[in-house]
Amino acid sequence: MANKVEVKELLEAGVHFGHMTRKWNPNMAPYIYMERNGIHIINLYKTAAKIEEANEALKKISASGRKVLFVATKKQAKDIVAEKAAAVNMPYITERWPGGMLTNFVTIRKAIKKMTAIDKMKKDGTFMTLSKKERLQVDRLRAKLEKNLGSIADMTRLPAALFIVDIKAEHIAVKEAQKLNIPIFAMVDTNSDPREVDFVIPANDDASKSIDKVLSLVTGAIAEGLADRKSEKDDLPAAPAKETAETQE
Repeated sequence: MANKVEVKELLEAGVHFGHMTRKWNPNMAPYIYMERNGIHIINLYKTAAKIEEANEALKKISASGRKVLFVATKKQAKDIVAEKAAAVNMPYITERWPGGMLTNFVTIRKAIKKMTAIDKMKKDGTFMTLSKKERLQVDRLRAKLEKNLGSIADMTRLPAALFIVDIKAEHIAVKEAQKLNIPIFAMVDTNSDPREVDFVIPANDDASKSIDKVLSLVTGAIAEGLADRKSEKDDLPAAPAKETAETQE
């Protein structure tokens, strides 16, 4: 069982602050506790329960050896998501979402292979046989590819799930995942539609403290799943030696 989520910690991180009441999405009503000074307050008991539910599922995914792709391109979430996802060896997109990232994954993989090919050129010396102008162009292309796709370079197949911070900002990612039936885990604020998401975490998706808190909890569950996978592998008995002709007789 993933660790119990403390409501007090969520409160201290400001996870309960929603948007102004006039910007709300009525479908978030079940997760709203009250209105204060024109702002909706999220029910943190429901948030805690939803995080625990999401964590159980994320733990199972990581224990099975599959990947969760983290998506957050907004300024206050980018660095947090990059740090937390990298810590548990999960792919992430924190720059612009490349259109067709999921629905046209083959093309994205080709772009990643291009990056690998450039690295190989640099290692085997081919790069230095190019003219100065060509080297400059190749370097620029490599830098661009690294910026947009470097964080998913090891993602050789479609992810088992997406974790999104702010589904309104990342609506293209949401649509692509839905099209391919890839489960979506997300921090959903009071101005968003929770029906878009499979695992809803009602939470303030604008404040860095709130994002950091929720991401720490979910990546903690992923780390547990990875640890379980490792211990299971370590516990596997060694393959038996092949029987000799004598022992068979």
